[in-house]
Amino acid sequence: MIRSLNARLVARYAAVPALMLLLGGCSSTSLPSFSSNEPPPQADQPVAEMPATIRADEIVGRWGLASFQNPADRKRTEDAARGQCKQPYVIGAGQNGGVIMHLADQATPQELRLKGSPSGKNYIGPPGPTPGEQDREIISFDGRVMITRFVDKDAGVRYGNMVYVRCAPRA
Repeated sequence: MIRSLNARLVARYAAVPALMLLLGGCSSTSLPSFSSNEPPPQADQPVAEMPATIRADEIVGRWGLASFQNPADRKRTEDAARGQCKQPYVIGAGQNGGVIMHLADQATPQELRLKGSPSGKNYIGPPGPTPGEQDREIISFDGRVMITRFVDKDAGVRYGNMVYVRCAPRA
């Protein structure tokens, strides 16, 4: 009985590597493909920075800030952001034509760029490919209200849709 139990265990453990080799071959691209209908794989080319359709000077200023997860809460969140103008979030002008804002989870603001994309979307983020992991997409902007969402999924879940409502100038 012990011998048959050992034989079963050996057979099971031998089947696992064989199965892994078979499954590994299914997703491997190291072997040449002789099929004429498959195009060769192309390396992803980073998208060069394009100018955004929103200028940096359009978003510089004092903003009330709030966020929402559920789109049904947008109107209520805009009202809450308007109420934050007593302690506004200030978006400053950068020395190199960008804007001074915080990245996700960063205590110190830094100069970020407004970047466009071939799809017509606008982003705010550090120099680099668009969209980058640290970028935030500008979902909507009408001059008075701007809604953004971080590209990074984790930051997007934690911060939600950020609603910026322009504060009235001081009298």
